Amino acid sequence: MKAFSVLLAAAALSACAGSSSREFYDFQPKIANPSAIIAADIGFNQLAQQKGQWTAFREKAGKDAVLFVPQPTLAMEWLKGQADPAASLKWRPHKAFMSCDGKTGVTTGAWERSDGVVGYFTTVWQYVEKNARGDGEWKWVLHHKDTLSTPRTPKEMIETKVASCKGVASAKITAPSRDAMMKTGYAGDQSLRYTYIVQANGARTVEVALWNGVTTETVIMDEVVSQ
Repeated sequence: MKAFSVLLAAAALSACAGSSSREFYDFQPKIANPSAIIAADIGFNQLAQQKGQWTAFREKAGKDAVLFVPQPTLAMEWLKGQADPAASLKWRPHKAFMSCDGKTGVTTGAWERSDGVVGYFTTVWQYVEKNARGDGEWKWVLHHKDTLSTPRTPKEMIETKVASCKGVASAKITAPSRDAMMKTGYAGDQSLRYTYIVQANGARTVEVALWNGVTTETVIMDEVVSQ
């Protein structure tokens, strides 16, 4: 696969302006730094090359992380019996999105298999604190991928976008069709939302949306046909 150019920001983005509302979250603005999840994703790929694909997935998975096989499945249960393939997938993020509070993010990009098959992926990340000082690490909590006939072409630099800290993002309430399974997850400040809907035949959509200060706008909409 064509080498990807990666640019990690040397300095964090400016702090977000705070919201006066504490209706749903005891919120104090943090510095949202999308380069942190770009680095986490690149490190995830490197771990897969060094230790094995499913070993890396196990080590970096959040407690309730979800994979699609093709129905949504608790990753740690499914990964227990998975032996590492002889050669891991190789992947690179092309875009990164982050909540205003800097604790939830999403990467999306391209992958390639050793036999030349290519595709794309989307991974949701959450920062898991280990102590009162806020020390912790990024864990993936949702991962999905699909094949493509033509590889995605990256731009020269990885694109990044941070949700607005203005106003109060509202929770979206929708209902899927009768035979579908749906779940929506939110950043703690609700400025980033991710939703998956999976049909009985395995077809699914994965949507990621960011609050822009006025409304929530879709930034990723992946659609996978039945499997």
